[in-house]
Amino acid sequence: GGMGTMIQSYRLEEEDYRGKRFADWPSDVKGNNDLLILTRPDVIGAIEKAYLDAGADILETNTFNATQVSQADYGMESIVYELNVEGARLA
Repeated sequence: GGMGTMIQSYRLEEEDYRGKRFADWPSDVKGNNDLLILTRPDVIGAIEKAYLDAGADILETNTFNATQVSQADYGMESIVYELNVEGARLA
């Protein structure tokens, strides 16, 4: 979707996805766009601002894969609630 395409335009690396909090996470997290809510809220906020500047009346949250099933791919089921709360707060 549009949010994923916008995130790709930032050409983020593994370290961007990890941030300080997940620097020692035991598996790769690059591609976990929902994690950026916590590690790069500046990127997600800038994308949402761009949508508003373009005339959007409503915003989507960056939480499409903030589910137990999707986050299990990264072993991050424990942060699903936090992802959803922070995702809504950012939007």
